Amino acid sequence: MPTNDAVTAAAGPSRDLSDLIKAYDVRGVVPDQLSPEVARAIGAAFADVVVVPESSTGLRPQAVIAHDMRASGPELVVAFTDGLTSRGVDVTLTGLASTDGLYYASGLLDVPGAMFTASHNPAQYNGIKMCRAGARPVGQDSGLAAIRDLAAQHLARGVPALPDDGVAGSVTERDLLADYAGFLRSLVDLSAIRPLKVVVDAGNGMAGFTAPAVLGTGAGLPALPLDVVPLYFELDGTFPNHEANPLEPANLLDLQAAVVAHGADLGLAFDGDADRCFVVDEHGDPVSPSAITALVGLREIARERAAGRTPTIIHNLITSRVVADLARAAGATVVRTRVGHSFIKAEMAQHDAVFGGEHSAHYYFRDFFFADTGMLAALHVLAALGGQPHPLSALAELYQPYSASGEINSRVADVPAARARVVQAYVTDQGAGPVEVDELDGLTVSHWGTSPQWWFNLRASNTEPLLRLNVEAADEDIMVKVRDDVLALVRTGLTEGI
Repeated sequence: MPTNDAVTAAAGPSRDLSDLIKAYDVRGVVPDQLSPEVARAIGAAFADVVVVPESSTGLRPQAVIAHDMRASGPELVVAFTDGLTSRGVDVTLTGLASTDGLYYASGLLDVPGAMFTASHNPAQYNGIKMCRAGARPVGQDSGLAAIRDLAAQHLARGVPALPDDGVAGSVTERDLLADYAGFLRSLVDLSAIRPLKVVVDAGNGMAGFTAPAVLGTGAGLPALPLDVVPLYFELDGTFPNHEANPLEPANLLDLQAAVVAHGADLGLAFDGDADRCFVVDEHGDPVSPSAITALVGLREIARERAAGRTPTIIHNLITSRVVADLARAAGATVVRTRVGHSFIKAEMAQHDAVFGGEHSAHYYFRDFFFADTGMLAALHVLAALGGQPHPLSALAELYQPYSASGEINSRVADVPAARARVVQAYVTDQGAGPVEVDELDGLTVSHWGTSPQWWFNLRASNTEPLLRLNVEAADEDIMVKVRDDVLALVRTGLTEGI
């Protein structure tokens, strides 16, 4: 806790920030939840909890900050920066960036970072994704809870006007877009692939800023054998065309139609801060993120083995079973983890994993500071497709042999009671036969070892009275039956599916 007596506000009751600062990041409505005052307090807390303790002895503490295209971003960045400099931190501002662009900056400069974005949330929202030096995660158990509590104290007592030594931090600006683009290009060589036509839907988000630099010549890089058809590249945080959330099928409709209309080889859709990438084939059909995880994972496994190393692949527990099956068959060690970027990043670093994937279309790379980057995953997909003669639909078919429900949310009045009904039916009574059960993240029930093959995972939301169901089976009929049976148990009584 800072000891400087110079404060900017009178002491008052501590403010509850639990609705704003959650398990993985900061996310809320501007200015009702996230105002410049709150951003300044969080900046000072980030300095005291993460930045200053990580700084090397004798050197000035440093941090890097970026923001997306939301109108509220610049003002919040100014306030957050003021909080950091008030604690003696020197700040580098990189301006507009995707979230993986901020991770690149944190890794390149080896300093903690903060990205102002609300990802796919509507225009009235903004947020902050924070990381330690080298893009290492800051989650609830790795500093975010402490930041939340200290920020609440700053709001009550006032942020110190100066650090204890009386020397405020400095602010500089640095454009890293070209460096980011060049770094990604250095990881995947597309120069020799066959020519491809690709439609890119930026959703008016940050991919409209990064795609021209990485896939085109916007960063002064050589032209690639790509014919890029841009869709909604204009940066607009009001999202006038559709929500920047490709996880929702309705938000893929424009991309799917454009791929067919242009006779493209594939389509790529990015979320608002462009850290997630979704893929559709030449027919406009979505390719499962699990299939992309398998495709990219096998490329990284082959590269590791060619270098004489034993590869490790990470996947979260709602990813298709095909990922682990194919990775093990290719000679990799496979680690299964909880859902959430802070968990998978920690596992990536602990196991020195070459690659990790989530069914939400987050893809993590050891060569990218163990952080997630949708653009690097897109480069791998382009390289895989362009390095052989078959269409993407044929390639993707190899990696999605099973039938999956996708994530289905149910708003229930009593989450524990709904879960208990499922446990009673499937685990206690074993009404569907003998099963394997684990509780790594929610409830996973598996009947995969014998016919008919199926499994499901039922997880509770951290913030809402929701249960999230994912089902996978070896064939469509079994998947539908398990899905419907579990949903009937979950939604007993007056409940609501969303």
